[in-house]
Amino acid sequence: MALGIIVSLLTISIGLGSKRAIKERMADFNGHIKIKSTLSNSSNNSSILDTENLQLEAMKNLSEVAKTQSYASVMGILRTEKDFNGIIYKGVGKDFDYERFEKFLVKGTTPKITEKGYNNQITISQKIAKSLGLKPKDSIVAIFSKENQKPIYRKFEIVGIYKTDIKMIDDYFVIGDINHARKILNMKKNEIGGIDVFLKNINAIDTDFPLIEELKGFKNYAEKATDKYPEILNMIHIFDNNILIIISLMLIVVVMNIVMVLLILIIERTNSIGLLKTLGATNGQIRTIFINYTLMIMIPGLIIGNLIGLGILVIQKVFSVVKLDPENYFISSVPVDLNPIIPIAVSLGILIISAIALIIPSYFISKISPAQSVRYQ
Repeated sequence: MALGIIVSLLTISIGLGSKRAIKERMADFNGHIKIKSTLSNSSNNSSILDTENLQLEAMKNLSEVAKTQSYASVMGILRTEKDFNGIIYKGVGKDFDYERFEKFLVKGTTPKITEKGYNNQITISQKIAKSLGLKPKDSIVAIFSKENQKPIYRKFEIVGIYKTDIKMIDDYFVIGDINHARKILNMKKNEIGGIDVFLKNINAIDTDFPLIEELKGFKNYAEKATDKYPEILNMIHIFDNNILIIISLMLIVVVMNIVMVLLILIIERTNSIGLLKTLGATNGQIRTIFINYTLMIMIPGLIIGNLIGLGILVIQKVFSVVKLDPENYFISSVPVDLNPIIPIAVSLGILIISAIALIIPSYFISKISPAQSVRYQ
């Protein structure tokens, strides 16, 4: 029983924690829902977002929306004397969510954007920094090009380094001033390339998406973060399957063990069963006694299993003992969900299923006659 509780708690908490952590890291960087111009298609070079029919204020006032931020992105190259790295320069404005981005920072800070003039500071990923041998306060040249135009050179100062553990983000994205992106893309002062919409609940993205889509405008389109990175969504579905399989196996093992305990108790107490029947006890009353007694035997296992399981989860939550390869799992350590509902639901679920499973073997009691039980040794 204790082992079943421990395995079930770890499976559900780690599975749900991993799903949430991956979704949040994926969506908290580029928005849970992204609104772009239909002219952008899948290009990383932003086209001007149509604001004529965009109901941005109504979108911000939705109870499901936590925050929105504007951006414009353009593809380019970071170049040092010895090496280079292709990038997506994401220009952000004064409405940038610094607090949400802070959890990704490993060194330095994020450029403070006022949209007055040009801020030449940028924040790059740890992977790009390692690839090019860069660190905060270093200077770097970026090269941008547009069709039928000469290359555009910009010199930036690195003020921060971030890490999301999402390969598709860490390989390319650089955070900087939106005015640089506007200049390169020939945008006017107040024009933007898109809007990142952050929801209050990432797990409600499918139900909240239609609300955002209604307000996006006719010439724009909305895209869920889960649709943008389908390989990550596939990884999340794997967690669902693993949880279902492992919990099913644990339930089978626990139920079989409890049923065996009841059968052993019935065999060992055959004489007592006969005596109770002789004294007038019904089969139903005797079955209830044995089922309750078996469930009482389970209680210490439930307590021990919860204490050990929750202890392991707390240690992992605080100290991140078990590490992962972000190249394969999109996260660097095993995340856990410490929702108190999980141990309560697991314990009650196993108790209820075990109680139901005990009804069938308890009917063996009705087959025992008082005369035969008295002679049973």
